[in-house]
Amino acid sequence: MSQATAMPPGPACPWWGLPLLQAMYRDYLGFTAGLQRDHGDVVALRLGWEHSWDLFHPDDVRTAMVDHADHLVRWERGTEVFSQAFGQGLLVAEGEAWRRQRRMLAPGFLPRRVQGYAALMVDAARSALDEMLPPGVDQVERPVESLFNSLTMDVIMRTLFSSRAPAQAAAAAEATQVLSQAAMQEMFWPASLPDWLPLPHKRAKRRAMRVLTGLVDGQIAQRQALPLGERPTDDLLAMLLAVRDEDGSALSTTELHDQCMVMFQAGHETSATALLWWSWLIASHPAVAERARDEVDRHLAGRDPAATDVASLPYLGATLKEAMRLYPPIAALLTRRVKRPFALAGRTVPAGTLLRVTPWVIQHDPRWFPEPQAFHPERFLVDEPAQPRSAWMPFGVGPRVCIGQHFAMLEMTLVAALLLQRCTLETLPHEPPPQPRMYVTLRPDAPLRLRLRRRAVLPPQSAPCASSVSTPPVSSTV
Repeated sequence: MSQATAMPPGPACPWWGLPLLQAMYRDYLGFTAGLQRDHGDVVALRLGWEHSWDLFHPDDVRTAMVDHADHLVRWERGTEVFSQAFGQGLLVAEGEAWRRQRRMLAPGFLPRRVQGYAALMVDAARSALDEMLPPGVDQVERPVESLFNSLTMDVIMRTLFSSRAPAQAAAAAEATQVLSQAAMQEMFWPASLPDWLPLPHKRAKRRAMRVLTGLVDGQIAQRQALPLGERPTDDLLAMLLAVRDEDGSALSTTELHDQCMVMFQAGHETSATALLWWSWLIASHPAVAERARDEVDRHLAGRDPAATDVASLPYLGATLKEAMRLYPPIAALLTRRVKRPFALAGRTVPAGTLLRVTPWVIQHDPRWFPEPQAFHPERFLVDEPAQPRSAWMPFGVGPRVCIGQHFAMLEMTLVAALLLQRCTLETLPHEPPPQPRMYVTLRPDAPLRLRLRRRAVLPPQSAPCASSVSTPPVSSTV
């Protein structure tokens, strides 16, 4: 057999790979890291009737996902599961339908357009911090998921619908977590059981879908009921209603619903997850927190952050990027089906093969990131050596890279700046380090409790909020 046709190395796959599938379900990240450790940068698996290759080298990832993107489609099982919540929106669509949607939506997510939402993001952050640490309260100890979930949910409600509706938003935040857990479970099933079955997890899923669909469709209906002259013109829903393709066609009613569902879910969950891990890392590394806080105080001089400040806060930005390296919100499940063979790493990838890319493993590889378990934001400063292309990919890679990445980075930077300006973050002495667990996003396996402490001397225009602390090592399942 020639090298071009030889299969990559991989583990033995007895019983059609069922023991391997069970191991993947128990600890997907640990299992996948073990594949690279034991077999190298390209690893072949057989799971049932599926033949798959795991890619662990950034160059191979780029060859497949960028250079040969037109040879690939998204994994059918993944799109089937996601379509239950998101229809045929941008997250799910393929082929010409995806290209049409991406072409129509891309102008709404350009950096200059996204910057117009900065004031809404800051106002939402200010409200969330005031609620968690109100005037007269010097410190609070509590799980911080609620802070970032409510904050990012408020941001997406304002930027998508020009609305707040805090009660609806809280219910929607809980519903998105239910759907995320359900989706991760169903990824490992060959088919989904009907949602009408009277099973506890199906009832929870149905309730979650009713909450999200009711909120999204209700907001769309309210907007369409307004006279044209009274409708908001500067939010994402206005953009979706106004956008036209090259032939003049608008989004259909179904497309409008599906895009709002995608933006609503993706627009808050990944940012909330990234900020959650960042807050723990900042609390665990006081020297890093102090340097980032000094940069914020020196540049902002007591005023609220704005979009134009982001470029002047490089170290703060580096802390966010390093947090997403250690704990990428989308840590795995970048999976593609090969439609036409192509050359990869000295071999030919057969048509029908599944290609899996796991950012968690690549971003913890010491070849690209020395001391990979350490929290070193300096890696991402401009005067430090650059990492290989596609070694850092929290927003994906290739044509389907996250359309909202500029929105997410702006939101996270503004929130982080306001948080450091108002507060210090501290870990709690007897709380164990959080362990990452794969849902669709990467979240702690238990509520993440921190102490939020009002800063002793607040900048002139600031109000209260949280912390600084002990330094347990970064936890990892690698």
